[in-house]
Amino acid sequence: MKEKNQITNKTIVLTAVIGAILVVILVSANSLWNARKTSIATDEAIHEVSSFYLEEMADRRSKTITNLINSNFDEMEKAIDFFAEEEIRSQDELRDSIGKVKSLLGLNRFALVDEDDVVYTRYTTYTGKSRHAFLNDGQLSGRIITTASVYGSSKQLCLAIPTPDLKLLRKQFKACFVMLDIKDIVDLLAFDDQGRTHFAIYSKSGVNLSGTSLGPVIADHNFFEALKDIVPENIWLENYDNFQNGKAGNIRIDLSGADETLYYAPVEDTGWEMAVLIRESVIRDRIRDISDRNIKASRSQILFTFVAVLLLAAVLFIQLRKMSKAMLDEEKETSRTFQTMANTDSMTGLLNKHAYSEKESIINKKIAEGSIEKLGVIVADINGLKDVNDQKGHAAGDKLIKDASRLICEYLKPGMVFRIGGDEFTVIIEENGFDSMEQAIGELNRKVEDNIKTDEVVVSIGYSVLTVGDKKLHDVFERADKLMYERKLQLKAMGAKARL
Repeated sequence: MKEKNQITNKTIVLTAVIGAILVVILVSANSLWNARKTSIATDEAIHEVSSFYLEEMADRRSKTITNLINSNFDEMEKAIDFFAEEEIRSQDELRDSIGKVKSLLGLNRFALVDEDDVVYTRYTTYTGKSRHAFLNDGQLSGRIITTASVYGSSKQLCLAIPTPDLKLLRKQFKACFVMLDIKDIVDLLAFDDQGRTHFAIYSKSGVNLSGTSLGPVIADHNFFEALKDIVPENIWLENYDNFQNGKAGNIRIDLSGADETLYYAPVEDTGWEMAVLIRESVIRDRIRDISDRNIKASRSQILFTFVAVLLLAAVLFIQLRKMSKAMLDEEKETSRTFQTMANTDSMTGLLNKHAYSEKESIINKKIAEGSIEKLGVIVADINGLKDVNDQKGHAAGDKLIKDASRLICEYLKPGMVFRIGGDEFTVIIEENGFDSMEQAIGELNRKVEDNIKTDEVVVSIGYSVLTVGDKKLHDVFERADKLMYERKLQLKAMGAKARL
């Protein structure tokens, strides 16, 4: 009986031990399987985050270029209207008018082309057919965008529009155009992200137009020549076809265990592709230590493996979401920084011509919708800036501009103050400050008249308000601008220096 009990006890112990070992083996195997599964899921998630992040960056940069192009086209159409209203009697007057367009509308390297393909710029004239491809296309129509190499290897973006109704100097003018340096576009797109990403602009044939490096593999080489021996032929052909047809796409490259993901998106109407690349190890390194610590803990605590795996999955999911949000927030913050830089006048700290154009679009929409009632536009111009620059130097001229900006802001600060030209400012007043606008202008005018006597800064002010018949903000601006010139004559009669 005793022996039987011993056998029974031994059997129970042995069964328990064997059962425990089996449980440990099964739980360990499950832990390792879950760890492997988690690792694979992590890699997939990393790739998804990389692709999403790159797609956002490429699309945003592509849209930035498109907005820049559209903005230049809009300003060119305004320039055509300006020339149509000018009475130009000589080439010197034409060059002066081109200079005004550059100053007022911010169109650098603006030029006109007559019916004989002669190009007129601010400083010279030349035969343009051999230098500008769009002049060889016969009849011009619509907006024209071409890419060219000028002055050696410098690449330029040429934006042109026909001017069939423009006649100057008894000649028919067929087009106007501006040249944008691609290096300037690259500077607008670049930002410091500690080397995590690379970007480049390519032509349809894969030529690197921006001169920037797309990582260590592709670098600044031709896109397709660099990829030819790296990716399978079918992937190479698929992406080549995307470039030719202006489509977006992505490529994942595995070189010696280092994964690189790149995404490209078309830049509308240019034939360009904007490509952005990131090493997946950048994202993996940020979350790998979290994964490793959790896997190690799961191995040391077999009984809690299932819980640990679930926690690991939850932690990884949360970390991936946080990382994605952090990267997107960083990109948004960078975009806001660029927006602020793009809208700020570097000399005075005021809003600039670009910011004025954006505000003008917003107000024009409100006028069209009938959702704005109170709107005042004040145009201000510095008297005697040219004389100060000529007689005392540009440093004194810069000080005069800053003094004028401080004077305008002191009296008209409730409004949005813009510096839209070298010596020209515009103030837009809506609800805040509208009712006291005339009083503030009166006080400013009295201060200006006192300044004439003390040889301090003098500005000519003209203003107007929105009326029933106005269709756009420019209608109000035109009236204010006319009154400003009348005020300039009054101040000149009082002894102020003036540039009319």
